[in-house]
Amino acid sequence: MNAESASTPLYGGVLLKAKEIMDFIAKAENPPTLKEISLGVTISKPTVFKILQTLNYCGYVRREGSEKQYYLGTIFLEYADKATTTFNIKTVAEPYLTTLRNSTNETINLGIVEDNTITLLEKLESPTSVKLVSRVGGKMNMYSSSMGKTILASYPEEKLNNYLIKTPLRALTPNTITDQKKLRASLKEIQEKGYAIEDAENQLDIICVGFPLIKRGKIYGAFSVSAPSYRVDQADLRKFIQAGQATQSAILNTL
Repeated sequence: MNAESASTPLYGGVLLKAKEIMDFIAKAENPPTLKEISLGVTISKPTVFKILQTLNYCGYVRREGSEKQYYLGTIFLEYADKATTTFNIKTVAEPYLTTLRNSTNETINLGIVEDNTITLLEKLESPTSVKLVSRVGGKMNMYSSSMGKTILASYPEEKLNNYLIKTPLRALTPNTITDQKKLRASLKEIQEKGYAIEDAENQLDIICVGFPLIKRGKIYGAFSVSAPSYRVDQADLRKFIQAGQATQSAILNTL
């Protein structure tokens, strides 16, 4: 329940009962029967049966098999696809990223994957910013950026192989990893840590710490803290990591 519904009277009690039933079906280990649903919700069995009949008519559930088990309807696949295409990670993440920028006093970037590159959606400038080559709408390599590497680290082997087949590893700075074996080793370490530290691999004298925004296998994007290397010591780096992880958790909890 969100904050608005907590303070606003709700109408259509049957809708709330239908939601309770569909929530139970969605969370059940195996497709439940009418009896199992009735035992698992706070609604009488006759009412559960009537609501299930209506949900079945609407395509929100389906009843199959000799044991008459209930499944969520395939219409939710269409809904999920529409929700995904209209979802705006920038709107969700921006308040948390603004707080992160204010707490670190460094530049915060938000990006998404497009055509095997990272497209920058948002850039919240540091109050003491230096010249960064990144710009909103611009693209950067996944293999050389902290945001891109956190996402590559989540790829299954086949998807990573396809990416490396299609993407030449060209050096942008002397620190850019251009050897596939070394990149794979770096990605494995990133996967274990849950974040990526990119030290002047994408732009000279700039260090970035990147964090993926991935939930239930869905890649929403990634964000990073970027700063000039000369003003980042180990204590600062630990602060960026801790603050970034807290921001990551806060964003993912809203998805």
